[in-house]
Amino acid sequence: MNKREFMTVATLAGLLPTAAALAANTSKPGTGLLTVSGAVGVANRGPFDPVLDQMMAKHGVRFARAFVFDALALQRLPAVTINPTLEYDAKVHALSGPLLSTVLEAVGVGATSDVILGLRAVDGYNVALSRADAHRYRMVIATHIDGQPLALGGLGPQWAIIDADSVPPFKDAPLKGRFALCPWGLYHIDVKPA
Repeated sequence: MNKREFMTVATLAGLLPTAAALAANTSKPGTGLLTVSGAVGVANRGPFDPVLDQMMAKHGVRFARAFVFDALALQRLPAVTINPTLEYDAKVHALSGPLLSTVLEAVGVGATSDVILGLRAVDGYNVALSRADAHRYRMVIATHIDGQPLALGGLGPQWAIIDADSVPPFKDAPLKGRFALCPWGLYHIDVKPA
């Protein structure tokens, strides 16, 4: 049995925790860094609050329920590392964090769900892509760059990013055009039925 088969069998048998169990495994959540709302199967917070959710209010974000990840919940999810050449300095950097598909699994959005994802950054930049495309591109919710946490005010606290050097159709595009689907400063994901 190969490693992938073992992990799948062990998870299904309840021997290994699921992404949802890993993300929810916290007795007292810390500061929320990423909110996933809309068609989620698991929630840990109530509706949008126009008083307390000021940035969301300014960006027109509204929801009835959501799942909020703090840094620890994101770190508990299995991480991957990609090494894209970034458009800002034309250098290769190591970006690591969970796959977007793993984050979605943690909030009860299945691998076969036909949904559209709205990825919103702190500056209001918003992109939409299908769950299928996010999976095909192996989009990462990066929390670290070159071994250091992504900082708010820089490219963080999270960056939805792909390894554009190796993912068609981006790898053949000019460097400046490879990351239009990749908002840095990511703080909200809206999950809507397609």
